[in-house]
Amino acid sequence: MERLNPDKLPQHVAIIMDGNGRWAKRRGLTRIFGHQKGIESVRDVVRTSRDLGIKWLTLYAFSEENWKRPQYEIKALMNILTRYLTTESKEMLDNGIRLLSIGQTEKLPQEAQRILWQTIEKTAHNKEMNLILALSYGGRQEIVWAVKNMLKDIERATLNIKQITEERLSHYLYTSNIPDPDLLIRTSGEYRISNFLLWQIAYTEIFISPVLWPDFHRERYLEALLDYQKRERRFGSTGEQITPPKKKG
Repeated sequence: MERLNPDKLPQHVAIIMDGNGRWAKRRGLTRIFGHQKGIESVRDVVRTSRDLGIKWLTLYAFSEENWKRPQYEIKALMNILTRYLTTESKEMLDNGIRLLSIGQTEKLPQEAQRILWQTIEKTAHNKEMNLILALSYGGRQEIVWAVKNMLKDIERATLNIKQITEERLSHYLYTSNIPDPDLLIRTSGEYRISNFLLWQIAYTEIFISPVLWPDFHRERYLEALLDYQKRERRFGSTGEQITPPKKKG
């Protein structure tokens, strides 16, 4: 495998962790086992990001739409979440990883909320890396939430309509003060965004991996990062504007 260029790593990687259920089904196992196995990939990707110096990692852990799943599966997912936070909090503290969350976390069960916020508080002063869990998260819901809060400020006369810009709206999102993702990875070969960070990924590079999430370990992650490094990010400009031709003579 080619070597990564440490100067061309993304600052922020976001991942749609897809394929746990299919991974389990192919092996004649329950979907719950697939979710449990997926935690190994979470651990691998977090550690690799920390080792490489990637400062921001956002994982789509539980979508707003996931509440439609059977209750037994939702309960199992919440148990896996609380167990992960409990077992990994020491490693986060030892490795300078700060935990954050985005989404309507007030919808989570009380025990999950308690452990989530306890871990967030414990790791609040860590500065080496930021791990963001998207929980009960939906991109459209986030934008609606932001607009409602903007309207409240307009009613209070603390915001004028003429002051509304893209930058201003960004400050009302869950991701205020978090840089937009440079790279979005989706596993399992599906070509969908699934209501994830709709505003934030306007100029994000997208990598689709055919690998199901429980099999997406360090080497697969490095492949995605290598692919990212080969791309030319133009943000609407031409290639010549980004890399002007060298002058002769």
